[in-house]
Amino acid sequence: MHHDPHQHLPPWEIGRPQAAFVKLADEGRISGPVLDVGCGSGEIALFLASRGHRVAAIDLDETALAAARAKASQRSGTVEFISADALFLESLDGLFKTVIDCGCFHSLADTEREFYLDGLRQVVAVGGMVHLLVLSELEPGNYGPRRVTERELRDLFDDGFVMESCQPAVFEVRGERVGARAWLASFMHVGRTVGQA
Repeated sequence: MHHDPHQHLPPWEIGRPQAAFVKLADEGRISGPVLDVGCGSGEIALFLASRGHRVAAIDLDETALAAARAKASQRSGTVEFISADALFLESLDGLFKTVIDCGCFHSLADTEREFYLDGLRQVVAVGGMVHLLVLSELEPGNYGPRRVTERELRDLFDDGFVMESCQPAVFEVRGERVGARAWLASFMHVGRTVGQA
């Protein structure tokens, strides 16, 4: 039995940015300033910074943030890694043109989703984008995070956001060739509709 030096890492720490977000960047669908919610050890944030974007990245896991800051010192581009809670985004300074969420949303309970959406409405500039990679209901079994359907995403984000796209994607997992089935959902922040308090 060979020893995996990374065995203490969670399965989504694959040592590179998730392909779904690389594709978004290649398509020109990321613009800064960027907020990475639940950044883990920072691969996606550092990748986007290397492409010239201003990036702020938050997580509550101090071990992951320490790993992210260590990587950042070795790489080009600048990321501000912040210890902050996805449920209190309004504590962050400034507005973001793009928010990326790789696996944070699908770990939230229903009540937490509401707090998260409230925060997004406050930190995403009107006209800005939110890109979520979430485990989809097409992924078999019940291991790991809860599955999210396209319908749920559309319904949850209906207040203040418009779904631009929801494409089948892969959530890459360390040591697995195939990865898990996911949705890559993209929403534009359009602001509150007229007549709502």
